[in-house]
Amino acid sequence: MRMSEVVKSISYLKANAANMIDEISKEQKTYVITQNGEAKVIVQDIKVYEKTQETMAMLKLLAMSRDKSTDAKGIHETFTELRNELKSYQSL
Repeated sequence: MRMSEVVKSISYLKANAANMIDEISKEQKTYVITQNGEAKVIVQDIKVYEKTQETMAMLKLLAMSRDKSTDAKGIHETFTELRNELKSYQSL
């Protein structure tokens, strides 16, 4: 995706909010919103945001496990366990 397509002014957002939300939801897009020519906020689909947050949580857990243990597991094994744990929570 080109930056020229995802960077929009706050004026554009105000004038096209409903259309942008539909596009963001359908295509899971992320937009950079500018104010006075400066990037200020990101607008993105909630599913993309949640996935990003889950990934960050897994990376933090991985970093903590590596820092605390000389017997730390490999990345593949750790992520497999974390994914299984997340699935078990989601099925509750």
